[in-house]
Amino acid sequence: MATLAQPTLEEMIDPLDVSRAELYREHRWQEPFRRLRAEAPVYRCENSSFGPYWSVSTYKPIVHVESLPDIYSSSWEYGGITLADPQKDAEFIMPMFIAMDRPKHSEQRRTVSPAFTPSEITRMAEDVRRRTTEILDDLPWGETFDWVDRVSIELTTQMLAILFDFPWEDRRKLTFWSDWAGDIELVHNVDTRQQRLQHLFECAAYFKNLWDSKKDQPPSPDLISMMIHSDAMSDMADNEFLGNLILLIVGGNDTTRNSMTGAIYGLNKFPDERAKLENDPGLIPNAVSEIIRWQTPLAHMRRTATQDTELEGQQIKAGDKLALWYISGNRDESVFPNADKLIVDRENARRHLAFGYGIHRCVGARLAELQISVLLEEMAKRRMRVEVQEEPVRVSACFVNGYRKLPVRISKY
Repeated sequence: MATLAQPTLEEMIDPLDVSRAELYREHRWQEPFRRLRAEAPVYRCENSSFGPYWSVSTYKPIVHVESLPDIYSSSWEYGGITLADPQKDAEFIMPMFIAMDRPKHSEQRRTVSPAFTPSEITRMAEDVRRRTTEILDDLPWGETFDWVDRVSIELTTQMLAILFDFPWEDRRKLTFWSDWAGDIELVHNVDTRQQRLQHLFECAAYFKNLWDSKKDQPPSPDLISMMIHSDAMSDMADNEFLGNLILLIVGGNDTTRNSMTGAIYGLNKFPDERAKLENDPGLIPNAVSEIIRWQTPLAHMRRTATQDTELEGQQIKAGDKLALWYISGNRDESVFPNADKLIVDRENARRHLAFGYGIHRCVGARLAELQISVLLEEMAKRRMRVEVQEEPVRVSACFVNGYRKLPVRISKY
């Protein structure tokens, strides 16, 4: 009796499954998202390494979902904020305020938000500029070096160390923990899950010592002290403490660091736009928003439907998970004409979705913009042109849209 031929792996892959890590590692995500936006803005992907999910790929429905947090939940109890479902092992459940619904989300967010008020941003600006000038002045001219390591990681890790009042000599631990925490591909392998858990426990133990050292001290402007002296976060369980640490570390590290690298890569890719910026540094504030839009350092956030509902004519069932693809919404041509191009004087660049929308919009958005602005301003003062020497090594994952390495060389314009 003849047997039916089994489908090949290639035949089983949904070409519109945009959760595939290789699309981001190989920088091939643009075309499938272009198809999704044109053919199926709300698309049901049945087969993926993360299970079935809905892709929401255009600007308007992303904003719609973000505007209805009671219908589309962020809570860790339903699965959290990434396509990777929490593992059955209880140790992997790490509640954090971005993965909570109201009212607890509001209470915890309110605790840390004073660290990012306009007055605090102004207070930190001088220190941000001092540290940026030190790093830029230490770079070699005419020699190839890794921009990610020497500039992007160092600037953002220093900022995190200041926000947490973290021991300066150990600040690179923050980068290490952020890389392990933000890589959702690790959930596919038992061994890497255990390694990740071990590193996160090391992170928790380190911060527990910091917490204990500050517990009986007067309030100070760092994030740990703010948590200690708040009603909403002073009595967190260990896993919730770890979850909020990971949120603040990844949020403060991966997003800004990858936008700082994306700025260099994008301005090299579009030399006409780089020339605009070099000729008119007054464009820098707008260029920062455009760089963040074009890079979109976090590709998606996940929501879970709490009830049966309808979205763009599609029937969404309670329990369905939806990926809000910020990386695609920021390339929606109906909102951003010529969206694949970085345009430093784009009129509506600030409408980007890279910081999210609604109640979960990034609490540190203004600080990220400050750090990138100061970097570009100090480069302009030095007439520093950073030239990419070869294609970057990229993060192989559908959550953090980032860079591992970018070889560059500096020249003067």
